[in-house]
Amino acid sequence: MSSHYFDESPSGELKPKEITVTLAGQSVQVLTAGSVFSPDHLDQGTAVLLEHLALANPTGTFLDIGCGWGPIALALALTSPKAKVYAIDVNERSLELTRRNSERLGLTNLIVCRPEDVPADIFFDQIWSNPPIRVGKAALHEILKLWLNRLSAGSNAYLVVQKNLGSDSLQKWLIAEFAAGYETTRIDAAKSFRVLKVARN
Repeated sequence: MSSHYFDESPSGELKPKEITVTLAGQSVQVLTAGSVFSPDHLDQGTAVLLEHLALANPTGTFLDIGCGWGPIALALALTSPKAKVYAIDVNERSLELTRRNSERLGLTNLIVCRPEDVPADIFFDQIWSNPPIRVGKAALHEILKLWLNRLSAGSNAYLVVQKNLGSDSLQKWLIAEFAAGYETTRIDAAKSFRVLKVARN
């Protein structure tokens, strides 16, 4: 049985391979492997989200939900070297690859861990995520409720979701679920993807 990118412990041996990608305007070599999200290239949704890196604060505490091999977290850490970036995933292989890629790029401001290992008293100044849509709607909603409630007041989350995977219905759910104290808007539509901004007032 093949492993999914949201499995905690993918089957089979970890066999890293090197690919070249552009992150934060830099061409970099990173490691990926099977049983993680988009192992062969920078996926289109993440690329669309990273076109908005100018919105990243220069300082603060950031979160990447479902980091995979690390493209969003790595790009944030490169863009905002004075910020602290948490990269979380349930997939042990994703965490290992993100750690290795962080070391390769000489990053000292990236913390890679499982979701339950994020200190409970930390609130985030920004959240950036290509969320794990394929875990199913109920699980996705629980993930977003957990972390969007950890946004600091006056802070924003940026989420990229493919239109045919339910971006419009997710936007409606976010507006309804976070009606008090939050505002959800679409800030971009590109290549069948939507970038949603969830602002905590």
